[in-house]
Amino acid sequence: MAECALSLASSSPVLSRISPTRFSPIRRPILLTSSFVAGKPLFCSHPHRRNSVLSTNSWRSQCRTKASMAERVSAKVEVYDSEEELAVALAKYTADLSEKFCKERDAFTVVVSGGSLIKSLRKLVEPPYIDSIDWSKWHVFWVDERVVPKDHPDSNYLLAYDGFLSKIPIPAGHVYAINDALSAEAAADDYETCLRHLVKSKILDISKESGFPKFDVMLLGMGPDGHIASLFPGHPLVHEKEKWVTFIKDSPKPPPNRITFTFPVINSSANIALAIVGAGKADVVHKSLGDDKSSDLLPVQMVSPEGELV
Repeated sequence: MAECALSLASSSPVLSRISPTRFSPIRRPILLTSSFVAGKPLFCSHPHRRNSVLSTNSWRSQCRTKASMAERVSAKVEVYDSEEELAVALAKYTADLSEKFCKERDAFTVVVSGGSLIKSLRKLVEPPYIDSIDWSKWHVFWVDERVVPKDHPDSNYLLAYDGFLSKIPIPAGHVYAINDALSAEAAADDYETCLRHLVKSKILDISKESGFPKFDVMLLGMGPDGHIASLFPGHPLVHEKEKWVTFIKDSPKPPPNRITFTFPVINSSANIALAIVGAGKADVVHKSLGDDKSSDLLPVQMVSPEGELV
């Protein structure tokens, strides 16, 4: 995408100096959504108290039959007594991956979701991480986004800007938001075009296994109904196999118009962390960790990252 190429080529100021409403179309961050194609759940939780769960897992998708859609290769589930403990662990996890990929690739591609996940990233903007992380090599994306103006209360971009991005010295050209002047369909196409440009620019890797973009890490939350990104239970979009980014105009959760990453993109990730907070999500977590043989998997049960998660 020409606009994206101009944005990346420019020597841009740090994001903290730019308000959400001052982004030009070429600097609009992009939003991505995520879901995985796996058959067994990745989480655990205690039903009698409020728990925070950082779940990292590595599953391989076996798309032969519904009965053997996915096979669990390895998983790591951590349960915390408080959200504060989860935030501390999530910061270390992310900082360690940042150091690893900055050394290996000279770049670190990070996908975030909205909701409580952004609050759980707050420890990254405190010592020691605010000073030790090489923020100039970060490239930030969204797993999904609401098609609303960037200063709208429903905007995932605004949530991330206020709670995280405005507090770190990341170059403005390294934040990829949607073009909110477009329709949901056009915004999804535009975002995918930008991702393809980043692949050509060698900023974003391509999975040798799937042929889809391979992000270094996705930091995701989960809805109380088991949805991931803007991929909802029972919605046809969970079965999308071709597109990198798609759109939804009938979201069960308002606002109705959104864009989202598809499962093939989510599951091509090198690393995925699911941070789940609150007793209200305990039942879905237990179902995900159980041996439910139903063919109607929740989106969270379809999460199956390509790489090893630690």
